Amino acid sequence: MTFFVDEDSIVRKIWGKADTILFIFAGASAEFALNKAVDWLYFTGRLPADPLGRLFSTVAYARQIVFSEYHAALNAIDKITAIHQTVEKNRGAQIPDWAYRDVLFMLIDYSIRSFEVLERKLTNREKAEVFAVFNQVGSRMGIKGLPETYLDWMVMRDQHLQENMICSDFTVDLYKQYRSHLGFVRYLVLKQTQVLVVPERVNKLLGLGATGFLAPVLQIYKLSRWLSFEGLLKNAILPKDYKAQIKDLDVLV
Repeated sequence: MTFFVDEDSIVRKIWGKADTILFIFAGASAEFALNKAVDWLYFTGRLPADPLGRLFSTVAYARQIVFSEYHAALNAIDKITAIHQTVEKNRGAQIPDWAYRDVLFMLIDYSIRSFEVLERKLTNREKAEVFAVFNQVGSRMGIKGLPETYLDWMVMRDQHLQENMICSDFTVDLYKQYRSHLGFVRYLVLKQTQVLVVPERVNKLLGLGATGFLAPVLQIYKLSRWLSFEGLLKNAILPKDYKAQIKDLDVLV
């Protein structure tokens, strides 16, 4: 059987653990709030109404792609494309190509950053592999202007961060929704996680500040994983309604 992502790929290691996925979307949630095209997410109303639900629906599609047989993964990508085309039709406008690239670039960047925070530094070859997988997703979706190599992506990623980020009323409102749905303590944990993974440009625009209490906590958490106590810590900080879904994110245990 041929898979869209090779069974021994670093991408499967990254997307096979709940911890890493949660860090990926902590970073993405920060950048979504700043993106100049965030109004598209407000058009459907799904993100501000249920940011955690949006997280798990997005995760479901990403995991379908990463862990599915080749043609099943292509079907999942085509379904994502169709969903976006429906939104465009309903709004009577097209999502800009740069906005599609931004989301794709987030998945690449935060996959790398999150794994490196939680596990180890990736080699340049592994980083290029992460790029290649998600660039293939973008190509299937028909996204224009994609970079050809990982080095090209690095240049374009920096350009996108400089040109397509702005702190707006949407930013303020979305963070209010994060706090409302997570509660005060988990909201603080989210922001501290964002400090650990977001690029400097995103941190500066959001005013997240320097690394705080989560860095030493993270070291304790890594030790707890080695001692097999991580479930106790994870259950203490995760929303009760989503614990089962988060547990299901662990493919590699």
